[in-house]
Amino acid sequence: MPSNRQNDRFSRNGAHNRNKNTRPSPRPGTSGRRGEPREEIRSAENESAVEGRNPVIEALRAGQPLDKIFLAQNAEGRDDPVAAKIAGLAREAGVPVVRCDRRMLDRMSVTGAHQGVIAQAAAASYAEISDLLESSRKKGRAPLIVVCDSINDPGNLGAIIRSAEIAGADGVIIPRRRSAGLTPSVYKASAGALSYLPVARAANVASALKELKEAGLWIFGADAAGEVLYYKADMTLPMALVIGSEGDGISRLAAESCDFLLKIPMLGRINSLNASAAAAVLLFESLRQRGV
Repeated sequence: MPSNRQNDRFSRNGAHNRNKNTRPSPRPGTSGRRGEPREEIRSAENESAVEGRNPVIEALRAGQPLDKIFLAQNAEGRDDPVAAKIAGLAREAGVPVVRCDRRMLDRMSVTGAHQGVIAQAAAASYAEISDLLESSRKKGRAPLIVVCDSINDPGNLGAIIRSAEIAGADGVIIPRRRSAGLTPSVYKASAGALSYLPVARAANVASALKELKEAGLWIFGADAAGEVLYYKADMTLPMALVIGSEGDGISRLAAESCDFLLKIPMLGRINSLNASAAAAVLLFESLRQRGV
């Protein structure tokens, strides 16, 4: 049964602890100055992109898989109906719009003619959460779904997708914002697993976990301060596994939705595993318990 927990009992560090002696990092998703979305912009550099207003509009109309659209700040408004139209089409398509400085777009641009907008193409189409649940039903076994809570690093996300596919998971869920998307870098890091494992994109992690709970899944979260050693948890249950970011771990709302918080014992002086390594440990424990 779900356990009762007080919020202040846990340090939200995913599968690792934060070094308290280090200088505080800028707020996730920003560069620490002017609020520019540094991680998201960096991930867009050197990726497949669609530049210019008309090309982006046509890509949206055609239903081309897009991960994010980077739009120059202050571009949307009554004096710029084309930019407003792009933002509206993106909302209808469920594609996140990232506001950024025009100078950042200049640095991202390959053509030099971005016209204040660059769309980052997705390396694969996104699925729906219902697709992941249906896939599990067809296989005739208890669902196993991975939920990534603010995994911004493409290498980590790709590695998690790779481990999830090999361990027989039914899919991965990521939030629309504060997360790496299905970029070519993620595809490469997944070693091709993205071609076989569906990835769904939810409005946010909390809403995704609510939908999974309503479908009968138990929610397991990776937390260094968790109450349950991972190998003592019953992972044969229909389950979703929440993996938090390396900087902050599982978010408070996600942790409150968890039925179990799992910890991985560590003996060395380095008291951390990166997110993808922790995911692999837990996924293959689930595989072992399921007798595959």
